[in-house]
Amino acid sequence: MYNTLIQMPEYYRAGIYIRLSEADEGKSYESDSESVLNQRNILMNYVKEKGFIFIDEYVDDGYSGTNFDRPGFQRLIDDIKSKKINLVIVKDMSRLGRDHILTGYYVENFFPENGIRFISMQEGYDNAINQASNDSSTFIFACNDYYSKQNSIKIRNVLNDKRRNGKFIGSMPSYGYLRDPEDKGHLIPDPEYAPVVKKIFEMSYNGVGLSDITTYLNDNNIKTPSSLKRKNPNSKGKYNEMWTISSVKKILKNQMYVGDMVQSTQTKVSYKSKKKKALPKSNWDVVPNTHEALVDRYIFESVQNNVKRTNKSNITNRDKRLFENLLYCKECGNTLTVSYRKNHNYWTINCNRYSRDPRRRMCEPHFSPYDKLEEALLEAIKNTCKQYIDNLDITELSKDAINKKKNNQVNEQINELRKREKEYVSKLDMLYQDKFKGVISEETYIRIAKDTENSLNKIRYEIEKLRNNKKEEKVNKNDFKEYEDKIRQLVDIENPSRELLLALIERIIIDKDRNVEIIYKFSILNN
Repeated sequence: MYNTLIQMPEYYRAGIYIRLSEADEGKSYESDSESVLNQRNILMNYVKEKGFIFIDEYVDDGYSGTNFDRPGFQRLIDDIKSKKINLVIVKDMSRLGRDHILTGYYVENFFPENGIRFISMQEGYDNAINQASNDSSTFIFACNDYYSKQNSIKIRNVLNDKRRNGKFIGSMPSYGYLRDPEDKGHLIPDPEYAPVVKKIFEMSYNGVGLSDITTYLNDNNIKTPSSLKRKNPNSKGKYNEMWTISSVKKILKNQMYVGDMVQSTQTKVSYKSKKKKALPKSNWDVVPNTHEALVDRYIFESVQNNVKRTNKSNITNRDKRLFENLLYCKECGNTLTVSYRKNHNYWTINCNRYSRDPRRRMCEPHFSPYDKLEEALLEAIKNTCKQYIDNLDITELSKDAINKKKNNQVNEQINELRKREKEYVSKLDMLYQDKFKGVISEETYIRIAKDTENSLNKIRYEIEKLRNNKKEEKVNKNDFKEYEDKIRQLVDIENPSRELLLALIERIIIDKDRNVEIIYKFSILNN
């Protein structure tokens, strides 16, 4: 293994790093050596024994070693870069991380390059001393990574088996249920919130709309599902103390309430990642009749038909109205929604925030017919544009259009270079793995890695050069005429298109009294 010994300073400013994962917390150790407290005691005794100057401790409690996006670790990196510490000590390599590529990068590259002495007590690793025990570090990195992957597979197999047997394995049961104290994988009705779920389904079954159900829940100060999750102070879920149409609809569509256990609706993309992706319904684990139902199946199916009818899916593919997405509420800043009233065959606008829960009046109503508003807006815009159409700087507009086109071309070049940049980074990762597996020698690794890094630096230089050129780009005046002709065709104010309106208008602000303010993208029109 290739080791770079760091230069020994006059004294060491030590930072101790401590990590405890969620998996560690669930284990029963013969000694409590893996706890935060015991890691701290072991490391602090070592610092005192060696006579190092203690500066700070960096703790990540409840974080996986397969991901380095941890607050304590990131603070450690910041203090290394600011030269606050020059020594890092961990109890063992797995505390630093279990991803062998990234762990190897920090130990073999980042720490030496930043003049950091790194000590792992359990393995006897010390990059300031040329010793045989240092040579085993690459093997240790791989073992920790392998252990993490195998542990993930074992846990997943156990959880899959529990899912297939109808056992609940989630962090929190659906709203209205609790874990059975006698059997953690079994759900029982929550005496406080099960009646709320039943009431929601009863109202929907009897034809009460989603908006009215939402208002009822908020008026009666009934706690929301997300507010109950906040009972756990470590919960990272989004918190909303107000019921919304979306949260009501989520309950009405939840099959758990008929007594079926529904799980595996999403999965992690990798054992090293926290990112999740939704799974198709065909991949869900559904086990019927595993717990007490809160809703009759017939009522549940009937409600599903009611919810579908409220989705307005019949107009999702319609063409947008001329001013759609340009209208804003002055009172709250939200967009004014343009909706089609099928029963009456006409279009309306209303404040998006107000329409979510009208009875609570979270904003002011802006309800009015859309077609009349469109007529009035077109008239106002025509009058404004007619005053300035002759003075409108078509040349300036041409310049903007040409610049945009050239910038798009530069962006395409940058994107291509970004792809090549990723390929070189991936190549470096593969080289590191080949070195570890013994496929290539240390000397070959260093030579190829150096060439690859040089190519990578050249690409990054080209990207930066293109960025700077984009800022300094000067437009060729010979290109103006073609764009001027196109713009003059576009600015046909007698028959305005949506394209023209989007090009001219920044936004249209309407208050509760229907006073209108049109904000144009060109200052000449705002004067």
